[in-house]
Amino acid sequence: MKYIDEFNDPRLARRLLDEIRATATRPWALMEVCGGQTHSIIRHGIDQLLPEQVELIHGPGCPVCVTPLEVIDKALEIASRPGVIFCSFGDMLRVPGTDRDLFRVKGEGGDVRVVYSPLDALELARRNPDREVVFFAIGFETTAPANAMAVHQARRLGLSNFSLLVSHVRVPPAVEAIMTAPECRVQGFLAAGHVCSVMGMAEYPELAERFRVPLVVTGFEPLDILEGIRLAVRQLERGEHRVENAYPRAVREEGNPAAMRMIEEVFEVTDRSWRGIGRIPSSGWRLTDAFRAYDAEHRFDVSGIRTEEPAECRAGEVLQGLIKPTECAAFGTTCTPRTPLGATMVSSEGACAAYYLYRRMNTAAPQAGTAAPQEVAPVA
Repeated sequence: MKYIDEFNDPRLARRLLDEIRATATRPWALMEVCGGQTHSIIRHGIDQLLPEQVELIHGPGCPVCVTPLEVIDKALEIASRPGVIFCSFGDMLRVPGTDRDLFRVKGEGGDVRVVYSPLDALELARRNPDREVVFFAIGFETTAPANAMAVHQARRLGLSNFSLLVSHVRVPPAVEAIMTAPECRVQGFLAAGHVCSVMGMAEYPELAERFRVPLVVTGFEPLDILEGIRLAVRQLERGEHRVENAYPRAVREEGNPAAMRMIEEVFEVTDRSWRGIGRIPSSGWRLTDAFRAYDAEHRFDVSGIRTEEPAECRAGEVLQGLIKPTECAAFGTTCTPRTPLGATMVSSEGACAAYYLYRRMNTAAPQAGTAAPQEVAPVA
């Protein structure tokens, strides 16, 4: 099995949809916590095929989107300095800071380079001993092991011209923040499968029990998502609230012990600000004292930068699941992929980008039952 066509089978999708319809007897609101899942849901029209009782709420699962504005401004300041090679994944270059983005810095003469791994940045540091090489280390638990390995290797190789600008965030504290918010409507979660493939599921049973919500670890293909929804709705109808693994081909309960050991050696838990949301206690990582010499924020003395989010951008409400992208007045008008107000419009995992890309331009999206639910062609 190649795991490509097998999880896009329209016949199996119809069967899962039929089971969800047969199971759901009351309104339920589920949140997917991963931007990759959001794009798959919108691309394949899964939310429109579901019965009207089941609503999907998009959560803060886009790592680019939740990187706070002040960290973007710190990146812009560092990248603008002479003698610096600033390295990043490509989806960060269009994310707007207060008055510009990394593309603008590059156009103004800054040495900004797109890399495909932090180890590529490490190699640049080895080949350019007279330059400071900085890698923009953002993301959830999924990207943390590779970033930790890069710092570990830099110390082993004695490279003193390599550093990370760290903005790592953790999913479980975000789930807690969502559930304790006064406006919360979430009754169950589709958890991010790739995060759990690294960290396992040990942190989730306590959350499921405390907030009495089902938490189903879910993959990213159409059938993965439909199966996650089916299991979550079944739990809700039965009055259950536990952790289920609907992504066993990638996720083990214990996660990846080697990756977790590397993270634990290099990073320590810290409070972290989330763009549009605010500060969430214990929701991020920073370099430990043993690796503090590789912390770009301290090396370049940019820790004092403070910013304010633009008032016209409602990305924070989108990231918290309080509104759909089309409920923002700027969506598709003053805010487009060419003229983004926030990261949710430019990131490859942003909810606003998904709605724009797949032409969800109307506020009222049709539900199954009013939009030909038997037509499952979008899943193929």
